Amino acid sequence: MRAEPMQALREFILNRNPKLEDLPDDLDLIDSRAINSLAFVEFIFLLEELTGEPIDPEDVDLDDFRTLVAIEATFFMKEAA
Repeated sequence: MRAEPMQALREFILNRNPKLEDLPDDLDLIDSRAINSLAFVEFIFLLEELTGEPIDPEDVDLDDFRTLVAIEATFFMKEAA
């Protein structure tokens, strides 16, 4: 697990949601509105920066962004495979 990038994502979400006291790894970030449509583009840019890989908006599957677990598996664990 790459703790530093995941911590950066966690901080990004928490900084934009001051009412969130905790951010469980399995919280649905989209349904809970922890990442709203306005922050989503900025979130994608942060992911690109952290992974060093471009993310094509045409290939985006929202399920890849639903939880921190899904984000880690999709964008960080594939490097270990």
